[in-house]
Amino acid sequence: MNDRGGESESDAGDGSEDGGFAGALTHRRLTVLGTILVLGGLFVALREVDLRTVAAEISSAEPRLLALAVAVYAVSWPVRGRRYGDVLAAVGHRSGTAFLTSAIFVSQTANLVIPARAGDAVRAYAVNTHRAVPYTAGFASLAVERLFDLATIAALAGLAIAWLTLGGGTGPLGVVAATGGARTALVAAAAVSTATVGVGLVVVTSARADHGLGAWLRGRIAGRPRLEGLLEAALRFADDVQLVARQPRELATIGVGSLAVWVLDVLTAVLVLAALGSGLAVGPLVAVGTLAVSVGNLAKVLPLSQGGVGLYEAAFTALVVGLTPVGASTALAAAIVDHALKNGVTLVGGAVSVAALGISVSDAVESEPTTATGETDSFLGKPKR
Repeated sequence: MNDRGGESESDAGDGSEDGGFAGALTHRRLTVLGTILVLGGLFVALREVDLRTVAAEISSAEPRLLALAVAVYAVSWPVRGRRYGDVLAAVGHRSGTAFLTSAIFVSQTANLVIPARAGDAVRAYAVNTHRAVPYTAGFASLAVERLFDLATIAALAGLAIAWLTLGGGTGPLGVVAATGGARTALVAAAAVSTATVGVGLVVVTSARADHGLGAWLRGRIAGRPRLEGLLEAALRFADDVQLVARQPRELATIGVGSLAVWVLDVLTAVLVLAALGSGLAVGPLVAVGTLAVSVGNLAKVLPLSQGGVGLYEAAFTALVVGLTPVGASTALAAAIVDHALKNGVTLVGGAVSVAALGISVSDAVESEPTTATGETDSFLGKPKR
């Protein structure tokens, strides 16, 4: 124990020989730096927008529509809890919707307030502490949920692109050719979507094939206890993910839940755009709102800023301005209000959930899985016999 403490003290200095430049580049510092750079880039990109006009747009928003947007987004949270319950049930662990909704609130709040997106670890800690879900199953269920989120967002973006293209107006392909900001956002979204489809195909294919990879890897590292523990943890994680892929009915249920979650998220943004007086007809409003939210959330996948701040606003604004006659100030105001509204609901729900569950977010982030579950069920513990 003392040796580890001594190492920590020696590495703490930013300029020490042991830590060096690489030691200073922690995930936390990179996230903070990325947030500063993204916000700086957003400021430069929108330097011609009058911020006073943006503030005026926000202040003139229709209060009743904003209140409805808050209500719609709040409703999406128990839907998220139910969807996560379906994912956990597919890997053999059942829990109530109310508890899982609280666990998601806590984890998403951690993602907003703690750099390096520590929220996933907090959720795994919560379900392990309160429902004895092993860490491997907790992280596997999170991976499945993320894949469904990205696939659903990509599908909604595809539907919005088809609607806009067939509608005869300025299609996304025209925006790609003409508008730098929208082009970058769409290309990034396409890359993330393609990667998601690829990962999904690999998971489904490997789940239905007896490739013997696990046995081969065990043979290669036999006699190396530490590597054996890491491998067994990775294989249990992969087994839990593939377990879901082998259950078509559960896949369909989780898919329907994911669609409901993101339809409510899109509807929230559409209501915000309507509250700010976009002047768009219902059809184009829904299509553009869907594409803006989809691309904005796909952009947030890149861990470049704290809580996706700046990335979401930039992508959202670029798409709305590029596809509609809506001015940049109105589009930016809508992006800011939409993201702030969603983050506000998340923080309020997270505060209530932290108090209800009695979870210390900092303790959850700093805790090691091995201390929470015991050696047999730990993430890096000895393999079960």
